[in-house]
Formats: sequence, C-alpha cells, structure tokens
Amino acid sequence: MTTHLPKPLAAAALALALAAAPAQAADPTRWVGTWTASPQAALPAGFVLPNGAPAQMRDQTVRQVARVSLGGKQLRIELSNAYGDQPVTIGAAHIARSGGGARIQAGSDRAITFGGQPSVTIQPGAPVLSDPIALDVAALGEVAVSLYLPQTTALKTLHWEGRQDAYLTSGNRAADAQLQGETIQTRPFLSGVYVQAPAAARSVVVLGDSITDGAASTPNQNRRWPDFLAARLAQRDVAVLNAGISGGQVLNDGMGVSALARFERDVLGQKADTVFVLLGINDIGWPGSSFEPKRGPMSAQRLIAGYRQLIARARLNSLRIVGATLTPFEGALADSPISGYYNTDKDKVRQAVNAWIRDSGEFDAVVDFDAITRDPAHPARFLPAYDSGDHLHPGDAGYRAMAEAIDEAVLFAPR
Repeated sequence: MTTHLPKPLAAAALALALAAAPAQAADPTRWVGTWTASPQAALPAGFVLPNGAPAQMRDQTVRQVARVSLGGKQLRIELSNAYGDQPVTIGAAHIARSGGGARIQAGSDRAITFGGQPSVTIQPGAPVLSDPIALDVAALGEVAVSLYLPQTTALKTLHWEGRQDAYLTSGNRAADAQLQGETIQTRPFLSGVYVQAPAAARSVVVLGDSITDGAASTPNQNRRWPDFLAARLAQRDVAVLNAGISGGQVLNDGMGVSALARFERDVLGQKADTVFVLLGINDIGWPGSSFEPKRGPMSAQRLIAGYRQLIARARLNSLRIVGATLTPFEGALADSPISGYYNTDKDKVRQAVNAWIRDSGEFDAVVDFDAITRDPAHPARFLPAYDSGDHLHPGDAGYRAMAEAIDEAVLFAPR
C-alpha cells in the first residue's frame, strides 16, 4: 500500500530536504584517527626491562602530549582499560594545545566530557570515547591531554615506549596552565585522538614493533619513522597512525599481544585505507635470548604463515596491505643486559623471510627497508650513519631515510 503525505506536509518535507542538501555537499566530513598509542599490559614484575611507570596512581593528574597528523576543529579522545581487572574512574579530563613541556597554550584549555558528564568510569577490558571537543588544532600540532585519577588505580593499561615526556603531579590539576612533578615516558590509558576531517581524508596504520615505536629516537622530538612520514603526508589529508609496540611480534605475545591478536583492535578498528607491516625481527630474535630463553628457534615458514594470516584478514576487510623487509641486526643489543638476541642462524631466517616478502607478490606492495638501511660493505649490519648504536634500532637519520623511501603511490591503490 502506498501512503501519500498531505500536500502541505509533502511540500515542507521537500523544502527541508532541498535546504539540507547544499550544506551536506559543501562540508562533508568524517571522524578519522589522527594519533594512536596501542595499549599494552604493564610489564610483569621481574621482566628483563623496567616498567617505567608507577604501579598505581591516587589523587594524581597525568598530562600527556601527542602530536596529531591531521588537524581539525573538532576532536575526540579515546581512553583504554584494555588490561585492567577493575573499573578505572577518570575524575576530570582536559585537552589543550601544548605550549611545550608541561605547559598548555593560554586560552586553549577545554574540559572533556563523556556522555555530557565531566567524569567517566572505564570498565575492565573496554575503551571509552569522549564527546566531540571544539578545539582548533593544526596538522602536526601537539595537544596536551590531562587526566585526573581520584581513586587508588592500578596502572594495568599503558603504552610503554612513549618517547615523549608525560607529567605526573598530585591533586586535580587537569586545567592548570603548567604542571610540576614527576616525569615519565609511558602513556597511561590514553590510546587515541580522532579528528573531524574532510570525507576524502585517508589514513595509514603502521603495525610494527620497537623500530616503528621509535626506540632510540630522540625523545620529545617526534623522530620515529612514522612521524617523518606523517610530516610528508599531512598536507595531503593523509593520517599516519603509529601502531607500533616495542617487543611486538607477529605470532607470539611479548611486551604486548601478538599482531594476530591485536589486528582487529589496532588496525581494523581504525577503518583505515592501508596497513603497513614492519614486524618479525622479534619473532626471530627473542627465542633463546634473555627475553625468551626457553623458546625454540623461529622458522621462516612459521613466520610467513603469520604474515599470510595478516594479509588474509586485510583482504577480507578490503584493506590494502604493504609489507616491509626486516632491517639488519648483526650485533644487536650486544652491549646491553640482553644476551643472545642475534646469531648467524637467526640472520638466515631473516634473509629467507625478506626474500619471500620481496618476491612472493603476496603483499599488495613492498618497501625494502633492508636495502635502504644496510651497510653495502657489511649487509648484515646497519649503515653506520643510520645505526642508533645498539645495532637493532635506527637512529634519527635512519628513521628519516626509511620514511623518505616510501612513495605515496605504494600506500594507496589508484582511485
């Protein structure tokens, strides 16, 4: 049966539709991830590396600085209690443009609400998303997010390799122009920033380990290789999201859950256009080392099977997937408390995996970071100019070279 509106109502409906259409066409936007820090569980007691954060917080404010990739006039933040076993209460939250260090820019402070409320309780295992916040932030601008935790709160969920100072002080100081107190380089609870961006904006999620997380880069300077890539692409409305976790592996949990376990949350959850994968060196290096002294050696076949699972998941979700070869690591961590990370048998596995990445054609595209960073005179090692000194992680110059080697055409299929 066909229902007809009375003529006055039909005319009014048509007028409303015509009035709305130009506004929708003139300013189409969507929410896009512009910054992320993949959540990890706090490191267990006795782990070979220190946790770098207090075990708990009570009546304290933590201020964290994040450099966005895309800018905009409306933001939202995401907080995570992914690994908590108790609810986490945020008593107050504020965001502002960073003024450098623990300072905020005058006049830019905004209170953050959640469902219209100034406080929120995050359930165990869950994230929470804020209401939209009116704050004009430029592309590559830095925001300061301040969280007040009034109750005794175990710090179970964090991002370990911050490479950025966060500031911890007593009391509710979320709105203060400057904080005084302890400095840490972990990221408690803050897992994402979203921006209202043009509908045509695109995004790339970089799924990686400590080399993507920026280990050995200069702190507070945004010199991880995804940072350099973001600086190249921000003016082209491309967001670059760093989903690196130090110690990350394809197959096994390490200092975070495996890539196979976190792909849904850290990649597919971003609704990105492309995922860029630089992972596998820890799958090879950790077994038999101080990290995993009892685990048996990794084989190229097992690691390739893991990559194939990532590729299949990406294709199932119409997501472009780009693979990167594994960088050299002869002598890795030899001068540190970590022993057994490198040997020649492990390097043979790396080389077999790299040959497959280059030649199999299974990724949509490939970037050869091995060829870019290795020393031609000693291919199992980094080029000295790119080596941070630990023979596992590039320094700032190496990270820049990696980012500059990526052609935008590799990241996106033709439209």
